[in-house]
This record gives sequence, C-alpha cells and structure tokens, in this order.
Amino acid sequence: MAKVKPFRGIRPPKHLVEDIVSRPYDVLNSEEARKEAEGNEKSLYRIIKPEIDFEADTDEHDPKVYERAAENFKMFQEKGWLIEDDKEHYYIYSQTMDGRTQYGFVVAAWVNDYMEGRIKKHELTRRDKEEDRMKHVRVNNANIEPVFFAFPDNEELEKIIKEVTSQEPEYDFVAPDGFGHTLWKIADQKLIDKITEEFDKIPNMYIADGHHRSAAAALVGAEKARNNPGHKGHEEYNYFMAVAFPASHLNIIDYNRVVKDLNGLTPQEFLEKLSENFEIEDKGVNIYKPSRLHNFSLYLDGRWYSLTAKEGTYNDSDPIGVLDVTVSSDLILRDILGIKDLRSDKRIDFVGGIRGLEELKRRVDSGEMKMALALYPVSMEQLINIADSGNIMPPKTTWFEPKLRSGLVIHKLD
Repeated sequence: MAKVKPFRGIRPPKHLVEDIVSRPYDVLNSEEARKEAEGNEKSLYRIIKPEIDFEADTDEHDPKVYERAAENFKMFQEKGWLIEDDKEHYYIYSQTMDGRTQYGFVVAAWVNDYMEGRIKKHELTRRDKEEDRMKHVRVNNANIEPVFFAFPDNEELEKIIKEVTSQEPEYDFVAPDGFGHTLWKIADQKLIDKITEEFDKIPNMYIADGHHRSAAAALVGAEKARNNPGHKGHEEYNYFMAVAFPASHLNIIDYNRVVKDLNGLTPQEFLEKLSENFEIEDKGVNIYKPSRLHNFSLYLDGRWYSLTAKEGTYNDSDPIGVLDVTVSSDLILRDILGIKDLRSDKRIDFVGGIRGLEELKRRVDSGEMKMALALYPVSMEQLINIADSGNIMPPKTTWFEPKLRSGLVIHKLD
C-alpha cells in the first residue's frame, strides 16, 4: 500500500513566490538557467543549478558547485526567502494549461515503497545522473524539487481536492510560459488523517516524471538509514517529496523524432521501404498530425505523409509491442535507417510535443535534419500497464506537460 505522510514544508512567503520558483533543473541547460536568473538573486536556480554563480565554463559536477547549492539554500532561509511551516501539512498543487487543470497532492512518500517496487517505474535510469542528484540531496539534506507521481483514481481523495480547492490558496500565479500554478495548504487534522488513510488503500504509485530524482531521493534515504546506528524507521529521511496526481488528471503529450539522414537512401527509396509495413498517404504541404494509435506523421522533402502500420506489425496484447514508439523504433529507425540505440546514436534527436509539429518542419527545412516522425501520444493506461508488467518503455516515450514548478515546497530530511 502507498505509505505517505504530511511534512513541514519550507516555502517562499506569498509576495516572493514568483521571484523564487523555477522550472525543474533538467529541462534547461546552465546557459538558459543563467539567463532566466539574471538580475534575480532569489531565483531557485541558485540552489538547483548553482553553477550559474560561477564562470560559464565551470563544470556543474565540481564539488564547489554542490557546496554553493547548500550555501545558497542556507542563505535563502536566513534571509527569510524560504520559511519552514510550523507544523506538518499536506498541500494540493494545481497546474492549468490550455484551459485544463490537474490537481495533485504534495506528500512525503516512503523510501521503502520505492525500494520494494510499490512505487513503480517505466524508464531506465543512468547511474551518473542518479549520482549527481544524490550529491545534491546529500549536500542540502533536503529534497529541493519534487518528483511527479500518478496513482489510480480515488473517490475520497477527489472529494478532498474539491473541498480544499474551494478555499483561499497560498499561491496563485501564471508562470512566464503561460501555465497557471496554484497551491493550497491543508491544515485541518481530520483531512490530513483522511488523506494518509486513503493513500494507504492505494496499492501502487507510478513515477510519471523524475525517475532520476526518485532514485536519488530514495537511495539517499536508504543510505542515511544504514549509516544511523539508532535508526528507528520513522525519521524524516525515510521519506521523499512527491506530487501525486490521480491518473485521470494527467495528459501525456507526443514525443517526436528527427533524423539527420536516410541511411544512404533517396527519399523515393525510403518511401518504398516504408510501404512494406505501412499504408502511406501523401498529405501535401499542410502539417499532418497523427490521428490515432498506429498512425504516424512523416515530414520529408517539404511534404507530410500519413503512415498507418499494417496489421501484424504491432502486438496490441503486449504492453511494449502495442506502443507506437516500439513500432517506429523497430520498423523505421532500426530496420531502414540503421539506428539501433536511441540513447547514444548522434543521427537522431527528440522533440517534445509541447513545441508543436512546426518545430519538426523547421528542423527539416533548415537542412539540419533530413526527416521528421511524429507519434500519437502514449496513454496513462499504457504507462500503467507497462509499469505493472515490470517492463521498461523505450527511451523518449513520454512527455508530461506542464512540468512541476520547483520551489513551491521543499522537504528537509531531518
């Protein structure tokens, strides 16, 4: 069962929230963070991307960079830019994009649930990325940024969302990207107990986004337990911060591919090879978006094509075989274009659907890329099926939007 608890969040005062909060550390590079934080000493990037306080060529993994994160975190608290709540709370965090709002609970999730597989993953993690975030958690003794969970819908928790969100929020603002962010603090002890009780009925939670942060937070918690001779099991380090959303609230958007060459084929030869496994329809010069599962959009030589996978090229009864990312990776990228490892092959790049299909067209028209492939997005049901069956999704399958804003709440490990 999903064990969660309330915690004493460290948060910005209401009048400073928009100065402090930021995008997550992993959606922008050091240069972009430097630019966004320019002239703003209160930006959370000074804690989550502290290399921006150094010369531009400073290695972000230099020990002095991690030390600066801890110094800045301490300084933010000393200056009153981040203040710890006086008692343990849950929080409800909502995000609004394109007129659609999703509501999640900010909770402290149990490390053991991650270690024992009740918090399920659908992606492989890289040890170097885990190690980077572990150092960041250790040096700050805190989860500065939350991870993003989904859980099966629960009627009682939906009622609590309705009740709490009818009240005055702690924060309510629109970020520079146009997405709305609102946070409510839950102070009523009966509601707090009810949330803990309802989560305890939920068999599993699922990592939607933030696999490296989840791994790092859980591994540091487990490490602290091992290193504490007086470990009891209820210490704060046994928990890490997550925002958990009912699965029906979430929307996965498409994650598309652009490729630098056609592996020695002419466009005509490439289309002929595609026709072995796909029904091809020339859609002309207007952008074509995939309309359903097993339908793809190809942009090549200034024209858009609809590709529909033929019967027998996919397996709808297999959680991995049903995925369009599997169909395209095997039948197009591997078999025709010779791209076998999506993680390391330099001939391919990935474009989140938030940028729109215009971005695919731009990258091909510029001559940087030869062709683009747009995929129909994965569903939450598919993600949960994969995690439940113990499978791992192919790389670059899911793109969640909007991203969680960092800095709304921080969780200390003591």
